[in-house]
Amino acid sequence: MSWKSKLLMRFVHVYFAFARGMTMGVRAACFDASGRIFLVRHSYVPGWHMPGGGVERNETAEAALVKELREEGNLRVVGQAQLFHVYYNQSASRRDHVVFYRVDVEQTAPRTPDREIVECGFFALDALPDGTTDATRRRLRELNGDEPAAHYW
Repeated sequence: MSWKSKLLMRFVHVYFAFARGMTMGVRAACFDASGRIFLVRHSYVPGWHMPGGGVERNETAEAALVKELREEGNLRVVGQAQLFHVYYNQSASRRDHVVFYRVDVEQTAPRTPDREIVECGFFALDALPDGTTDATRRRLRELNGDEPAAHYW
């Protein structure tokens, strides 16, 4: 590819980053060996959620997933993360998408509360904590096959 073609392609990519830019995040249903799901409660938003976070520039979705699980729960992925679905998250912004995984994990050490994560833990699917978000409950029903995967988070 010539330098002119490379320059043109770079210009087009920069243009689309501004014209059609989008944000992307990852989130995961994390299960331990007993089949319990790991949930977190953040300091800045109400409710219990599955762990996750944003995908940074020059980072793959799977690398972001591994990083976020380590940061939010001292979790290590066991085996291979399974991509479940990609959702449009219009509640966050008009350009946000969530890449959702199902993973088996083990916790390498207890996660102590801090300014971001005030509480976390593993829960039986039939004993989710009060305040578990509707989106979390929907994703679990989708994973279980009780309802089809939605296109919106």
